[in-house]
Amino acid sequence: MGRVTVLTNPASGHGSASHAAERAITQLHRRGMDVVAIAGRDATHARQLVEGALERGMDALVVVGGDGIISLALQVLAQTDTPLGIIPAGTGNDHAREFGVPTNDPEAAADVVADGKVRQIDLGLITGADGTRRWFGTVMAAGFDSLVTDRTNRMRWPHGRMRYNLAMVAEISKLRLLPFRLVFDGDEVVTDLTLATLGNTRSYGGGMLICPGADPTDGMLDVTMVASASRTKLIRLFPTVFKGTHVNLDEVTTRRARTVTVDCPGINAYADGEYVCPLPVEVTAVPGALKILHSPEQAR
Repeated sequence: MGRVTVLTNPASGHGSASHAAERAITQLHRRGMDVVAIAGRDATHARQLVEGALERGMDALVVVGGDGIISLALQVLAQTDTPLGIIPAGTGNDHAREFGVPTNDPEAAADVVADGKVRQIDLGLITGADGTRRWFGTVMAAGFDSLVTDRTNRMRWPHGRMRYNLAMVAEISKLRLLPFRLVFDGDEVVTDLTLATLGNTRSYGGGMLICPGADPTDGMLDVTMVASASRTKLIRLFPTVFKGTHVNLDEVTTRRARTVTVDCPGINAYADGEYVCPLPVEVTAVPGALKILHSPEQAR
């Protein structure tokens, strides 16, 4: 790594991303690297800046923030030769955790960039019936968890994690099975589910191992389906997701496929924690779609 562009989302980590960027850039300079720092006014402006940087040429794009700013970067870097580096400064940091990037030490994360160890990984590609085309690196969610996120996004109070927690309580009170239609590499399944998640990697939501067997280098999507209309069972299931042991429960079914079609009336798809589009969608694992700077010693 000689010349890198550092993209910061100042809003990440409740405003802590700017400080993390300063520390990371200082360390990159110590390691002898040429750094161009950019920060967009909004997502559209940030993407334009990244596209311009890619045209001018760089050895890597380094993003400072959470999985949302990484999602933005993926839309530009997918299927290019420019690797992605991560300085974690968000709430979930699931990409960073998967690839061994230290989550509470910007200098150590900058060292991962400077060391220049590149791994080629798969990405998921979502194609919506409305024409949406979106790359993702971790997990796509549909069902109960996307309803919770819908409600969270509509709420204006409180701020932070508590807003999500209140939204979850509200949705649990209305818990019901939803009519899903899924197609796994041509094999159609019609069933009632609480939720369906498609994983390129293992975790979402800040370390919940919803797809514990997912491997971002195998060209496959891991699908976890939960079917329970019982509030008590769903609440009991929740802690097991952090260990990945939920897949052993009777209410949980898993599948693997290269391409999955997901449909459920009135449900939106979210990927890398970001809104994508309404269902139906077709989701495909695209082998080797991204180069990422990683720490081989600390990765899974």
